[in-house]
Amino acid sequence: METLTLDAASPKGSDKIWSMLSHLSAFFGVGIILPLVVYLAMRKESEYVACNAREALNFHISLFIYAICCIPLIFILIGIPLLIAIGLGSLVLSILAAVKASDGGCYHYPLTLRLVK
Repeated sequence: METLTLDAASPKGSDKIWSMLSHLSAFFGVGIILPLVVYLAMRKESEYVACNAREALNFHISLFIYAICCIPLIFILIGIPLLIAIGLGSLVLSILAAVKASDGGCYHYPLTLRLVK
């Protein structure tokens, strides 16, 4: 779990809100879509928002891939505990990332595939 604090001036309030919403998008049922839209819309305007949206997007894509991989494992009974662990981990890590984003940092999720650069 790395935290990157960007060297630029303190982010604006709206930038912090967009960054926090990107991390908390799973709570609103738009886990991959909201970070993607925020990243595409804000990547040229704010490096801070782009960094947070990119990290949230990579995290949610990774969670989706991990969940798909767990589905066949349900038949040998290890898939259910793994899916529960993925769900709980995503809740905790999303909240931690949103807190870091509100403090002006860019949170790097652990065990995340860096698909969007």
